[in-house]
Amino acid sequence: MARHSGGRGWYGKVVGAALGVTMLAVGASVWTAQADAVGGSAPKASASPAAGGAVRAVDASIAHASDAGARGVNITIDDGPDPAWTPQVLGLLAEYGVKATFCVTGTQAAAHPDLVKDVVAAGHRLCDHSVSHDTGMDKKSEAYQSKEILDAEEMIIKASGGVRPMYYRAPGGAFTPYGRELAASHGMRPLGWNVDTKDFERPGTDAIVGTVQRELANGPTLLFHDAGGDRSQTVEALRRVLPWLAEQGYSFGFPVR
Repeated sequence: MARHSGGRGWYGKVVGAALGVTMLAVGASVWTAQADAVGGSAPKASASPAAGGAVRAVDASIAHASDAGARGVNITIDDGPDPAWTPQVLGLLAEYGVKATFCVTGTQAAAHPDLVKDVVAAGHRLCDHSVSHDTGMDKKSEAYQSKEILDAEEMIIKASGGVRPMYYRAPGGAFTPYGRELAASHGMRPLGWNVDTKDFERPGTDAIVGTVQRELANGPTLLFHDAGGDRSQTVEALRRVLPWLAEQGYSFGFPVR
């Protein structure tokens, strides 16, 4: 996974924080269910568990594989929800009968709870994408990481009407052993990706589609965005990618837990 850097300043405007951006390379050249396991004992949460039912701890390694098997793909949608683009993405997913995983930020979930409920009602899964999308949070204290992860969890649960996020995706891939263990202790499997479409850079619809077709051999989890700016290219790319994947014999699933 490559850490995202370009075109991300809107989060600073939303939360009033300067984002420290560094590079993180976590190669994902094979279809694998796990990254290297994290050693040591799980950290204790610095906040009380959020409401929404009993919590069962899950694997703290970074998931990439699909529960749909060897020919399965996972569509993941990051950074929303957004009132302009999330409904369009939801419409396309419904049109092609595809279920996806929406990695939502706490700020966006709190701002648009009806859209979070729409995501859940359509049968998609939720993923905790931190409160403020700070791509430098792996360089911050454990207390800061805990607040970003657990506050977002609570915000998402509240916005969804009680549905817990099933995954945790660190913003920009800024995972730490502490953050992974903390999320897993709250029932959220750390979630990576194999194909970064770079759609947030708005390279053009053809380029987004080409990246999927060229890099799909890297693994099943595809990364798109439904917020953070003009996502018309993403919408059009999904309009082409979803039927193409089906024509190639792929089925759509969720990341393994």
